[in-house]
Amino acid sequence: MLRFLARRLLIIPVILIGLSLTTFIVSRLVPGDPVKLAAGPQARPEQIQKLAEEFGMDKPLAEQYLTYMGGLFQGNWGYSISTKRAVGPDLLTYFTATLELTLVSTLLGLVIGIPLAIVSARWRDRWPDHFSRFISIGAVSIPVFWIAIVLQIILAQNLRLLPVGGRFDPRAGFPDTFTGMLLLDTAVSGNWQAFGIALRYMILPAFCQSLLVIAVVTRQLRGDMLDIVKKDFVLVARANGIPERTIWTRYLMKNALIATVSMLGFLIGFELGGSVLIEYVLDWPGIGQYALKAALLLDFQPIMGATLFIGCVVVIINLITDLLYRVIDPRIGFN
Repeated sequence: MLRFLARRLLIIPVILIGLSLTTFIVSRLVPGDPVKLAAGPQARPEQIQKLAEEFGMDKPLAEQYLTYMGGLFQGNWGYSISTKRAVGPDLLTYFTATLELTLVSTLLGLVIGIPLAIVSARWRDRWPDHFSRFISIGAVSIPVFWIAIVLQIILAQNLRLLPVGGRFDPRAGFPDTFTGMLLLDTAVSGNWQAFGIALRYMILPAFCQSLLVIAVVTRQLRGDMLDIVKKDFVLVARANGIPERTIWTRYLMKNALIATVSMLGFLIGFELGGSVLIEYVLDWPGIGQYALKAALLLDFQPIMGATLFIGCVVVIINLITDLLYRVIDPRIGFN
């Protein structure tokens, strides 16, 4: 295990350096001058030059990259040329919102997807199976931003059951937080009124983002359970008179979930990096919306910071998933 962990930890810096280099090159190839955009249309040439010198944008590209990476290794994520704010604290603030949304949507997807998979496999080719497959296929076939807009119109504007967007009611005082995740912080502090407000704002974006998890978990788990149900140990369990419910919930689930667990790292990573549309449509103040606004303004430091930050988190999540996968299934080992 230690050898496997050491090999994976040695690969992580190589991946992140490659990611940083790719992001830096692509961001610099985009046409446009971020300094002129940040200075404004009325800025004089000397003001533009001064701003470029202030943010190091007048140096050669290789020197800019090395300067940025040197500061990054010292914990300096740079400054936004458009907001004049430090990127590091902003990344933490926006990332906690995205992380909370990702965790809640993943949990919601598992709570819905696992029972759908069991029902679908248990009553194969009958109406519960057809209904489950309709849900899972529809969840990935329909664009999620379209679903979000439709739900906004129906649930928020017409029925007024949920907020149109945002993370918390601006008319209520924003609660004190210590982790940045509102549901956790308000529950721990016992502020149940603020917890209820945060939960209402969470329902719509969490449901929309959970659709991918529901689809993948339902299809993956259903297929694995249908394969395992033909195994000899399942036939022996039935022959010994073990109740069918026990066979499906214990014997089949325990083995079928191994592949599903391996998918969780991919799903969580995809949600962290692919939540831009959900955050933009539903005005969720997460790291995806932060990076999108920076991209529209050609603000390189936040773009680099958001990409590398999400990259670090995804790599760590995949490492944890690999370790967990090998713990659940000892046959794989840590070679």
